[in-house]
Amino acid sequence: MNDKSLLKVGVVGTVVAALCCFTPILVFLFGFVGLSAVVGYLDVVLLPALAVFVLITLYALWRKRAQII
Repeated sequence: MNDKSLLKVGVVGTVVAALCCFTPILVFLFGFVGLSAVVGYLDVVLLPALAVFVLITLYALWRKRAQII
């Protein structure tokens, strides 16, 4: 995977995970489709996903900077 696509994946994943963590988007969507029992486990999945995508973004930026220098 090249640096540009790695950076895109990291940024898009971070934004999506942050939106789902800090806004009740998934709560409304899961309630609408009848999966409201899953809402209690969202923090178990979303917070580590946010951390992983932030790390991917930082790694991509680090690789991009290393190529420039």
